[in-house]
Amino acid sequence: MTTVCGVELKGHEAIFTIVEKKDDGGFVVKPIDTKKIALKDSESRESIKEFKEQINNFIADNNVETVCIKKRSKKGEFSGGADTFIMEAMIQDSDAKDVKLVSPQAVSAYQKKNNIVAPDELNKYQHNAYLTAVTGANK
Repeated sequence: MTTVCGVELKGHEAIFTIVEKKDDGGFVVKPIDTKKIALKDSESRESIKEFKEQINNFIADNNVETVCIKKRSKKGEFSGGADTFIMEAMIQDSDAKDVKLVSPQAVSAYQKKNNIVAPDELNKYQHNAYLTAVTGANK
């Protein structure tokens, strides 16, 4: 089984869901204690280093092989905030074996085509991270 972590970056938080891709192509949600990691102060070098350390510990503790991050728009009405781009860079520079950026359009298309619904055991705020993980794992 492959362990995939889906990430949605929102405000100053990275929101996680971990799925394990089974040999038959299906997915199992892996229960996790840490569902969010916050970047406390994006202007503080120590805070950024602490965020990266927490990400690396999370990846190691959960044996994550691939991280799939839901991309944010760089400009326009729905553009991501500055903190989300700092968090993305720290995750891309993490100890994960593979990091993929998954577009919202790809997530939406995959969800519609395959009629994907987030499992009940996930919190509502984790649904986008789940859909990102499942989409990225099948790219």
